[in-house]
Amino acid sequence: MYEKMYHILFKAIADSLDMIERQDYQAAMSRLELACLDAEEVYVIQ
Repeated sequence: MYEKMYHILFKAIADSLDMIERQDYQAAMSRLELACLDAEEVYVIQ
């Protein structure tokens, strides 16, 4: 479970850093917010 949560969050962080480099701050924030919800869902379901 924690490994899956880690991968969800790590990928979102990497994606968000790319978005920030392109100065797409809103997309980066949205990506992180969705990843938090996805990771939380993994925790709640398992």
